Amino acid sequence: MKRNLINGVWRDGADSQANISPANIHDVIGHYARGSAADVAEAAAAARKAAVGWAEATPQVRSDLLARTARSLNDRLDAIGSVLAREEGKTLIEAKAEVARAAQIFSYFSGEALRLTGDSIASVRPNVDIAVTREPLGVVGLITPWNFPIAIPAWKIAPALAYGNTVILKPADLTPACAHILAEILVEAGCPAGVFNLVMGRGSEIGSALTDTADVDGISFTGSSAIGRGIAVRCAERLVRVQLEMGGKNPTIVMDDADLDVTVPACINSAFYSTGQRCTATSRFIVHAAIHDAFVERMCSEMQALVVGDPLDAATQMGPVVSERQLQANLGYVGLAAREGCEVIGGESEPSNGWFQRPAMFLNANNDMRVTREEIFGPCAAVIRVADFDEAIAVANDTEFGLAAGICTTSLRHARAFQRQSSAGMVMTNLPTAGVDYHVPFGGRRASSYGTREQGQYAREFYTEVKTSYCYAG
Repeated sequence: MKRNLINGVWRDGADSQANISPANIHDVIGHYARGSAADVAEAAAAARKAAVGWAEATPQVRSDLLARTARSLNDRLDAIGSVLAREEGKTLIEAKAEVARAAQIFSYFSGEALRLTGDSIASVRPNVDIAVTREPLGVVGLITPWNFPIAIPAWKIAPALAYGNTVILKPADLTPACAHILAEILVEAGCPAGVFNLVMGRGSEIGSALTDTADVDGISFTGSSAIGRGIAVRCAERLVRVQLEMGGKNPTIVMDDADLDVTVPACINSAFYSTGQRCTATSRFIVHAAIHDAFVERMCSEMQALVVGDPLDAATQMGPVVSERQLQANLGYVGLAAREGCEVIGGESEPSNGWFQRPAMFLNANNDMRVTREEIFGPCAAVIRVADFDEAIAVANDTEFGLAAGICTTSLRHARAFQRQSSAGMVMTNLPTAGVDYHVPFGGRRASSYGTREQGQYAREFYTEVKTSYCYAG
């Protein structure tokens, strides 16, 4: 059985669970410990004790640890990629790319550990010096989702450690294997006891305990909006710093001047790669009336040609849905789309030993339907016809979310106007909405995100505290 890591020691949990592949329910990746609130308290105490020493470690020490971790991830890319594909269901090529991204993130922050800067500011008073510096936040609890089981832990762990914090990671209950491998790599790389702790288990127990534990100074969470709102309330009650990355109902506008040879591949990627299980996936195509029919014909043709199957098969383009529960939720929305008046193309489940679903398009949709307002988090996308650019922007922005948005156009005027007028935190032109670089800020607005941005130099805003120091030299 794979155990939790607390204060440098591998520990049994209160019980354990089997980690079963969504592509084949007979494929058991392993059995993983499920911790308890008591385990969280012990991990938090260990992290608190280790915090002083890690904060005082030189930037070179922290940089070297992250660099060794990056090298190990690259060295084990094929093996970890296979585990990731088995436990989450994304295709092997996507899984390996995710492991490579995790390595890139650790490598990037190994450099950032050496580049944490401050400011020297002239005082308005004579003979007074002012220095503005950054110090670690302290002990951080990281709660990560199942859809990117190694990349998202990496983009939280790496900056936390780079800036001198100690960590308690609670990975998704559905996908503990990659987080456990990452914990093993950190230990092998020489991470001191207590600096990094892994407590696997149910979110309702481990996540709640992390949020409520007095020894935790900050929570960084990626997951659903409903759970994120609850975490925000509880952190506010304790005056604990919180960072939330949540849901999306991301639009892509297709203008009448779009090049369909560029547009359709980008839109197929946006909606259906990774089985649509990306918070940045496009789920609303807002299409100019003049190009609507041609776009729909091309999209439906290419969507129906996608090869759905075993994620370890090189021919597969879309793997299974992550769980039976998620599959049933997706199928519920397929039925709802038909009841709301859409013409549904695809979306059927495929009988097998796994949780497979054909990708779906909901035609003749409007922006008042539940299927165009609620996050589905599966391979389902609605098409909304609009008359012009102004209507397209209005429909795109008419949502409680604001994570990512795209436009496909050959008009510089439309592209520039879209970048200015979109209410999303990240905007893409002639590119998939899903797919971001690791060295620039990631995040959205409204119900999609709360708090400071993740990734790149902006990560320091969450993981560090600013101190202003005055010195009289008269």
